[in-house]
Amino acid sequence: METPIEPTAGRGKRVADFFALKRNLVIILVAVFIIGTGEELWMRFVPKYLETLGASVFIIGLYDALRTLIGAIYAYPGGLLADRWGHRHAFIIFNLLSIAGYALVLLIPHWGAVIAGMFLFLSWSCFSLPATFSLVGATVAANRYSMGIGVQMVIKRVPIMIAPLMGGILIDRFGVVPGMHIALVISILLSAITLIALRELREEKQEINETAVAAERWNFLRSLREFEAPMRWLLISDILVRFCERIPFAWVVIFAMDYVGATGQQVGLLTTIEMLAAILCIIPASHYADKRRREPFVIMTFVMFTLFPIALLFSRSFAGLMIAFFVRGLKEFGDTSRKALIVSYSEPQRRGQMIGAYYLVRDVIVSAGAVVGAYLWTRSPAANFLGATAFGIAGTIFYMRTTRDERRKARENLSLDISRLRLK
Repeated sequence: METPIEPTAGRGKRVADFFALKRNLVIILVAVFIIGTGEELWMRFVPKYLETLGASVFIIGLYDALRTLIGAIYAYPGGLLADRWGHRHAFIIFNLLSIAGYALVLLIPHWGAVIAGMFLFLSWSCFSLPATFSLVGATVAANRYSMGIGVQMVIKRVPIMIAPLMGGILIDRFGVVPGMHIALVISILLSAITLIALRELREEKQEINETAVAAERWNFLRSLREFEAPMRWLLISDILVRFCERIPFAWVVIFAMDYVGATGQQVGLLTTIEMLAAILCIIPASHYADKRRREPFVIMTFVMFTLFPIALLFSRSFAGLMIAFFVRGLKEFGDTSRKALIVSYSEPQRRGQMIGAYYLVRDVIVSAGAVVGAYLWTRSPAANFLGATAFGIAGTIFYMRTTRDERRKARENLSLDISRLRLK
């Protein structure tokens, strides 16, 4: 006699298969959710916090530039450590470093402590980025990369949808500095709890293949040389489009609050709208991208990056800001496809290092966008937003042309192969 558990178990397996859920991925999703909830309570309000502590326009621009630069510098060693140590040990260390950074910012209420502390509190998000992608590559099949990354992106964005709203309420109720400090205490507690989940990660055999690692030591330059043409074209396009994102990035909250008149709670609501738009499109787009070509989805993402500064420029009310942030959320439509392409272009045994090299090159260059953004902001918000749009247009057109050329070359090569077979 069959038990009623079997149909439920069967449905659970189908759901897990559809979302490419494996044990290690579930554990890292839990960690991403809990740590993200703590960080997003305060992370988006850091520019306003710096302004309240007396930081100048260029200090705020420096913060944004360093944030991007640290993400770049940490990406390669993050991937390297994941390849060498395995994911469990790497993730635990990244989390501990972040907790130390939160504590530094909490204990010293000065803009200098924020600049110093960010070298620590960005450890989780920056070091773990290539490690998370390499974990997807080690755990799921190649034709499910978009979905594996997509589920992680959705889980990462759920706290972004909720936590900034709560952080905004804390700031409105207690003030910018006390509200930030309360949020930092919560962040420390949540990150400490996450260490329990990270200890349950199991290492994949390919992660700790010490013989292969010892046989052929790679370095950063070797990783770059292994980039094939499609990955190089994607990298150049991504750099241009990320300039479009980075130029206005630090000034979005200030524009919304100082120019349009939004409250801290409303800024949190705008982030919720952005994340809701992202969550609604990520899973369907990831599902179809795995079944079809991923490049058109990447192009759509680049288009949405380009449209956001224009939508922001024409925002004259909170309703206008809501539309702009909805557009901003749609930029995630094809971001899982972009990341899946990076994973698929990377050498499996050195995937963490190659992904880290990609992000190091991209973000080191794009970090200059924050300085450019600060300069353009001193001219006017319009100069900032229009300058960003120009980079977005350039990156989108470049990617469309290079992918078209790659498809043409592939068709020509296929025709030559067919012709040779006929001659034989």
